[in-house]
Amino acid sequence: MLRKIRLTLAVLFFAAITALFLDFTGTAHAWLGLTAKVQFLPALLALNVAVVAVLLLLTLLLGRVYCSVICPMGVMQDIISWFSARRKKKRHRFSYSPEKKVLRYGVFGLFVAAMLAGLGSVVALLAPYNSYGRIAANLFAPVYRWGNNLLALIAERADSYAFYHTDVWLKSVPTFVIAVGTLIIIGVLAWRNGRTYCNTICPVGTLLGFFSRFSLLRPVIDTSKCRDCGLCSHGCKAACIDFKNHRIDYSRCVACMDCLDACRQDALHLKCRLGKHAAPDKADAGTPKPSEGADGSRRAFLTLTATLATASVVKAQKKKVDGGLAVIEDKKKPERATPIVPPGAMSAQHFAQHCTGCQLCVSACPNDVLRPSESLSTLMQPEMSYERGYCRPECTRCSEVCPAGAILPISIADKSSTRIGHAVWVRKNCVPLTDGVECGNCARHCPSGAILMVPSDSNDDESVKIPVVNAARCIGCGACENLCPARPFSAIYVEGHDVHSVM
Repeated sequence: MLRKIRLTLAVLFFAAITALFLDFTGTAHAWLGLTAKVQFLPALLALNVAVVAVLLLLTLLLGRVYCSVICPMGVMQDIISWFSARRKKKRHRFSYSPEKKVLRYGVFGLFVAAMLAGLGSVVALLAPYNSYGRIAANLFAPVYRWGNNLLALIAERADSYAFYHTDVWLKSVPTFVIAVGTLIIIGVLAWRNGRTYCNTICPVGTLLGFFSRFSLLRPVIDTSKCRDCGLCSHGCKAACIDFKNHRIDYSRCVACMDCLDACRQDALHLKCRLGKHAAPDKADAGTPKPSEGADGSRRAFLTLTATLATASVVKAQKKKVDGGLAVIEDKKKPERATPIVPPGAMSAQHFAQHCTGCQLCVSACPNDVLRPSESLSTLMQPEMSYERGYCRPECTRCSEVCPAGAILPISIADKSSTRIGHAVWVRKNCVPLTDGVECGNCARHCPSGAILMVPSDSNDDESVKIPVVNAARCIGCGACENLCPARPFSAIYVEGHDVHSVM
């Protein structure tokens, strides 16, 4: 019964989080956005003390339930492992293996050091939710959108508009390659050995594993009933049950309850560690004993807690055709001295420190403005670029979906007055000067009235007009850059601001 409840909750969480990355209409986030906000690392970076406290208390009560129910990467591994078990004679293919302490805590130390040093790219590579987000956004979402476009084509033939076409394009080659590599590595590990990633590499699993050593409810082996058949150990995807010595490593147990169902002798039960039926010492390998150095464990507990507190504080694109006669050359991204981060991020530093690179805002952006950075220092963290669209003043979608506090909630009124950058005019690219024709596209579409068209020759009022930018009024939305007809580089582009300001 417990296993069925766990499986049901895991499927619901996994489906909800996946839907957030697949949805391009904005409706899923209104109903399912909470499932992203309760992920451990985003909650930690957002300083969401309530969520972090609940997850830690849940771990102290039931063990690593977070890993087997809430974490999408953990559930994905279980799905892959389940398919692997469908093979003949592969259902009971696991075996106990000792804990790889050096690897586990070495990766965890690297993760904490990267957080404290502000190395968001390293944090994004190691954290489980972010890794799954990249896989869903870069691999699952395109397939989903292609399916939607097929339905839109079929519906159009039937004079129906129940579906509408959406662009599918490669936002970042490095991020796509990393997503593919992550899926292959974790997929192979899960196919062969179940939860290897969770118990050797995942820093969140290592942290929660330390707390789960002290969990109150845990599976316990009744030595009087155990016949040493090994079914529990061979079915344990966490490889944490040593049936020969009747011991369970609770730091690696993910509370999947599979062992309870596998035991045919009724020798495994969920029991309270502090009750009168508490587990005997030999079955409790995960809990330190006084003879094994309780003082050292307490020091390690306090050190890990302090570390946690410190860490939390501190292009295959379609060509467009002009009137069916001439191919319009695609725009190229300008070289910006300062990258542009979304309204609500407050500053580039705040954004870099809190962003996990999960790609949720990239998937949710309806204007195709956000894309993963290809810069080494901010690799996979979103940045803004206006080749395919511009940041519409009435849209606040990215601030609504960000679970890590990298993009804080912002109202439409506040966004319209927040300066995230300023427009810069490039004289040599401007159509009135290169082609001798009137344009003014940038001025007509500027929502803040920051661009004025003036005669190119101050002594001749009849000369072609060129844009002049009032940087004090410009909010950096990119409408001018996106709608400029100059190719391949716009005659006007946006430079980002390190610190956002309000007009």
